[in-house]
Amino acid sequence: MTAAIDPTNSATLPDDPAIVRFLAADGSFAPSPAAEPYLDLVAGLADADLEGFYRDMAVIRAFDVQATNLQRQGQLALWPPSFGQEAAQVGSARAARPQDHLFPSYREHVVTRIRGVDPLDIIRLMRGLTHGGWDPTDPKNGNTHIYTLVLGAQTLHATGYGMGMVFDGRCGTGDPERDEAVIVYYGDGASSQGDVHEAMVFAASYLTPEVFFLQNNQWAISVPVATQSRAPLFKRGAGYGMPSIPVDGNDVIASWAVSRVALDEARSGLGPRAIEAMTYRMGAHTTSDDPTKYRTSDEEESWRRRDPIARMRSHLESRGASQAFFDDVEAESRAVADDVRTRTNELGGIDRELMFAHAYSEPHPLIDEQRRWLADYEASFEEGGA
Repeated sequence: MTAAIDPTNSATLPDDPAIVRFLAADGSFAPSPAAEPYLDLVAGLADADLEGFYRDMAVIRAFDVQATNLQRQGQLALWPPSFGQEAAQVGSARAARPQDHLFPSYREHVVTRIRGVDPLDIIRLMRGLTHGGWDPTDPKNGNTHIYTLVLGAQTLHATGYGMGMVFDGRCGTGDPERDEAVIVYYGDGASSQGDVHEAMVFAASYLTPEVFFLQNNQWAISVPVATQSRAPLFKRGAGYGMPSIPVDGNDVIASWAVSRVALDEARSGLGPRAIEAMTYRMGAHTTSDDPTKYRTSDEEESWRRRDPIARMRSHLESRGASQAFFDDVEAESRAVADDVRTRTNELGGIDRELMFAHAYSEPHPLIDEQRRWLADYEASFEEGGA
């Protein structure tokens, strides 16, 4: 006889002792039992490292708020906020080595910034001025691949890239300065996509040097995790034979430690790893969404008390961080937000030729015909206005 499934067991909260956590909600250093294997690693973090984590989170939140405002003012077609998910992203991105390749979804704004991508390139994408946003082959972009709005597709891209690393002998050589890994970001909603599961099949089969980094922000637009899965999502990775670790995604230290170990293991040739970062999307799924239609204020408030930035600030203050440091971070945050606003207002419209530029690798009569049609269509408005 099959036991009944308890739907309330579908999502594990960050307070669970089985989840890797170093900081309590109030910022005090209170490692969970699951964090014990990472204690020595975390002990090696200097004050400068911890302050850098905080700076990353605070600056990107200011950028994120500014971008949301720009969309509301008609400057962008769409904006996917990362508000509330900063710790998961900063910790994992800072754990990667320069030679690693990162495959984001579409709200990993701080991941791209840490790796060197100009935040305005994200703005250009969401404004509809570019097909991809930035060139992932440009060294200044830190091996950061472009945003993927098709849910879960980036996991296949990352696994394919990881398979290439295996075939080319770019991992498992025993040289940590040379070996490479990939990390791919996706959400709880994307975890239900077939692409993710197919990617895990091939990753496990070929022992790709890969970390599947799932940001469980509790909602796939308006669908809760309890509807998507009857068991904690990190267990899906284990089903494919890869070690899977649940972590408090609102604890930047925990995210960093778990990601650093997982990437090091994958890079050394031990095969793929999976991480489920338990976090919360404090804002809307995108600016076209209204979360008040499906979430309660009590739920939002319970997660607001776990805010990753407030938590880290309290921890730094307990370690003696100066007010001058926080003032400097605030000044940088305002400067970045103001710079993005100024440069966004200077962008202008789209170059008409861009929509034809990459349809075919060689000149094509159909494209020529479409180009002429558009030119005639636009000219007809000028003639009518005259």
